[in-house]
Amino acid sequence: MNIPQDLKYTKDHEWIKVEGDVATVGITDFAQGELGDIVFVEIETEGETLDQEATFGTIEAVKTVSDLFMPISGEIVEFNSSLETDPETVNSDPYGNGWMVKIKMSDSSQLDELMDAASYEAMLG
Repeated sequence: MNIPQDLKYTKDHEWIKVEGDVATVGITDFAQGELGDIVFVEIETEGETLDQEATFGTIEAVKTVSDLFMPISGEIVEFNSSLETDPETVNSDPYGNGWMVKIKMSDSSQLDELMDAASYEAMLG
């Protein structure tokens, strides 16, 4: 299982990568493996400002639908529109081309509440 060291993680299996005041968010390799074959990603919150842990969309796999949660508060400034036609990219490249949204952070101090790679790996057991 791949857990990149340079990312932060949530208890809900989202990852976040910060570049300046914008953060990229996706789901972890563990999450996509648990979900199975992803067939649809629905994010209709582009342009909205959401609180930490608010639902920003859903991800649908063959057997289940799961909510996606904001790792930190902020405005969703971009949705990875390539997932509309190729949702399976989340399975094949969860930390790269399978990213979901970009957020303009409203409170970067919330990053301190997230897990580093070692803590996330420990949570998974």
